[in-house]
Amino acid sequence: MHGSVETWRKAGIWAWQRLTDTVFPALCPICKEAISAERGLCADCWSTLTFIEPPLCDRLGTPFAFDPGPGIVSPLALTRPPAWQRLRAVVKFDETARMLVHDLKYRDHLNIAKLLSPLMARAGAELLAEADLVVPVPLYRFRLWQRRFNQAALLAQHLGGSDGPRFHPHLLHRTRATRAQVGLDFADRRKNVRNAFSVPDERLSEVSGRACVLVDDVMTTGATAEACAKALLKAGAGRVDVIAFALVLNPSERHI
Repeated sequence: MHGSVETWRKAGIWAWQRLTDTVFPALCPICKEAISAERGLCADCWSTLTFIEPPLCDRLGTPFAFDPGPGIVSPLALTRPPAWQRLRAVVKFDETARMLVHDLKYRDHLNIAKLLSPLMARAGAELLAEADLVVPVPLYRFRLWQRRFNQAALLAQHLGGSDGPRFHPHLLHRTRATRAQVGLDFADRRKNVRNAFSVPDERLSEVSGRACVLVDDVMTTGATAEACAKALLKAGAGRVDVIAFALVLNPSERHI
C-alpha cells in the first residue's frame, strides 16, 4: 500500500510540474525569453558571459594572456599578497554577470543561486576537494533583517553537503555595521571592513586547523575577503581559499 501511495505522490508531483511549466514557462533571467530548462540562461545570454579559464594566477584567480607554467602568480599577488591562499571565480564581472547578481541580491530572485552555485562548484572544484568548511561572507544583522537573506549563504549552501565540506553559515560574524562598498577604492574598502569580522569564542574549536573556503557573490578589490580571511586565520584556520561567482578584473574602472 505504501508503495502505491508513493507512486501516486510522485505522479502527482510530475503532473503539477508539467502543468506549471506550461502555464508559467521558465524564463531566462536576463532577457526574459522562454527557455526549456528550469534554471538556466538562453543561448544568446549565455554566450555573453565571459568565463574565467586557465591559465590563472594561482593566488588571485585572474587570467593570464599566456600560460607561464603551473603555480605562477601575477605581479599584483607578489607585491600585495592576499591573506587567502587561492581564489577562483566563474566569470568576469560584466553587464550580464551584474544583472544576475543584482537579480539575486536586490530583487529576491533566489532561484538564481541554484543557477550560479554549480558553476561556482566547477570553478572551485580543486579548492572544495581539499576543504573542511564552506563559509559565506556574513551580513551585519540589520542588513540581514532588511534583505531577509544573505546571498553569499544561498550560494555557499549548495557548495557544501554530505559528500563535501561542511556548510557553516554561522562560523564567521560581522561584528559591526559598515558602509556600502560601492564606489570605494581598495584603501577605503580595506579601512571600511578592518576588524569587522570575527569567529565567536564558542566556535573556535570548529575552525582550528580547518581548511576553509570563503564564498561571496562578487570579488571587487578583495578587501572584504581579505578581512574575512584574516579573521578566520586569527581564529586558527589552517588555510583559507575563496570562491566567488564574478571577479572584477579592473576594480578602478567599475563600481558595483
